Amino acid sequence: MKRIASFCINHDTLTEGMYTSRVDGDVITYDIRMVKPNHGEYLDPPALHTFEHLFATYVRNTKYSDEIVYCGPMGCRTGFYFLVRDTMAQETAIALVRETMQFICDFEGTIPGSAKAECGNYLSHDLEGAKRMAEKMRDVLADWTPAQLVYPE
Repeated sequence: MKRIASFCINHDTLTEGMYTSRVDGDVITYDIRMVKPNHGEYLDPPALHTFEHLFATYVRNTKYSDEIVYCGPMGCRTGFYFLVRDTMAQETAIALVRETMQFICDFEGTIPGSAKAECGNYLSHDLEGAKRMAEKMRDVLADWTPAQLVYPE
């Protein structure tokens, strides 16, 4: 079988940041890498779950909602994939992710979609952990530019 594109990235040189993972037709996949791979620190499942609920809810409620395809965690627990239509400029995608990190940092109240009837693992949430994840990424992406969307060699 062919190796898939995400397995061709050198995870030994990958650091926290936002990268263009792939382009498939009119869909751009961004890799939001939140921890350095294979260094013993991984995203905590309850915090990751809450982060996913907040990220997805926020981006799907912005003026860019029609350009959002998907957002969800990587199985390795080192980051998230964020898929958008190619009508969204790179600068806009970066700004939207930054804005989303701030939203998560500031969020108070009931986690959207966290009721038993709405969520397949409703007991596994950690708002404070999600906020810590978002705060770290907000700082990482503070001055991120489209030129930095390329994976490190």
